[in-house]
Amino acid sequence: MSDLTRRSFVIGAGAIGLAGCQSNQPPGPTAQVAPNPYGSDYAMTYGPIQGEPFPVPAIEPAQLDPAFMRKLVPYQTSEPIGTIIIDPYAHYLYSVREGGMAMRYGVGVGREGFGWSGDATIEAKREWPDWYPPKEMIARQPELEAQLTDLQGGRGVAGGPTNPLGARALYLYQGKKDTLYRIHGTYEPWTIGKSVSSGCIRMVNQDVMDLFSRTPLGTRVVVLGTAGSGPVA
Repeated sequence: MSDLTRRSFVIGAGAIGLAGCQSNQPPGPTAQVAPNPYGSDYAMTYGPIQGEPFPVPAIEPAQLDPAFMRKLVPYQTSEPIGTIIIDPYAHYLYSVREGGMAMRYGVGVGREGFGWSGDATIEAKREWPDWYPPKEMIARQPELEAQLTDLQGGRGVAGGPTNPLGARALYLYQGKKDTLYRIHGTYEPWTIGKSVSSGCIRMVNQDVMDLFSRTPLGTRVVVLGTAGSGPVA
């Protein structure tokens, strides 16, 4: 496995680990309401999800660019079936399937200065995960303290509809070391297709729940290092 690399990753990982999981402002009230791009298919894919301990509301078409909807696509790669490949430049995550295909999901990725690349493995998966912002982050944004409570793992935000990690999280490790990066859900679909985080890979809740159900522990994750360096969809 190659080393996980990013600009200033070794120096700053502990400080910025989950900083980009915070809320971002939704489009303003003047944003145009786009027509439903895929009819009933959209409603089936991005409608509300029942049976969860917390609400997973439907995603309005105006809040998710149709280019970043979940889609099964042809995908040429030498990586084995089951591998997750993330192209941060195109803002796509690919879950490699049989027959030269992959399930493609739109993602939000690290903003300028917080991009990273390399290999990792998924060593933990959690439903409705708690969020523990690093101390360095709280020092930079002391207003976060008002949102934190004492949890089993320390000061954080309990899993639920106000949690920045959304409905599911997959935890990326190198060896036995937590990289502090996650593939996680979000209640902010307007951030998909954008570079907004501090390195975490965010997906709408409906998509991360689908990926979560298909992805076993030990799955290899490859984050491409340069634009156009990976397989072609």
